[in-house]
Amino acid sequence: MKLDPKQQLEQAKERVIDTIAQNMNLYGITDSVGRLFGLLFFSKNPMTLDEMKEELGMSKTSMSTSVRSLMDLKMVDKVWKKGVRKDLYQAEEDWYQTFIDLFSIKWRPAISMNVSAIEKSKKELQLLLGQEDIDSDIRTEAEMMIEKLNACLDYYQWLTRLVDSFESHEIFNFIPKNEKKEK
Repeated sequence: MKLDPKQQLEQAKERVIDTIAQNMNLYGITDSVGRLFGLLFFSKNPMTLDEMKEELGMSKTSMSTSVRSLMDLKMVDKVWKKGVRKDLYQAEEDWYQTFIDLFSIKWRPAISMNVSAIEKSKKELQLLLGQEDIDSDIRTEAEMMIEKLNACLDYYQWLTRLVDSFESHEIFNFIPKNEKKEK
């Protein structure tokens, strides 16, 4: 059965929204939040919570939580429109910036948590190595662990510089944005 033009348009939009939701799932974001971002991305105008709720069939509480999550990730902004009393929301349309914000927001805490754990373990191992009466096997294993932890710290320093290069947009000096193509 052949689809009419409106159905073809909706099918194309739904396919991309589904893919956005699946991709965002890779970053630990639920499908419903991903679908909401896709809906807002394709919306011609900013939307209210009620409009989003009606479109996606989610509860208002769930919708509000999802919008808050997207705002925390800097993927959605609250906007003002003269004469409209309800809160309006629109998606960030700069996908480069959306990726940078999402990447940075997810990676900074992970880096911090891992570096903290590594440094704490390294100090404990160094204290252990400072003891004179430890078994040679334990000494050897502690030294090997410190060596591995130092390699991990090198990696997290590199990852921090990578995140910094995204946030400063220095990354675009090495990997430029694609030029906008004519329609």
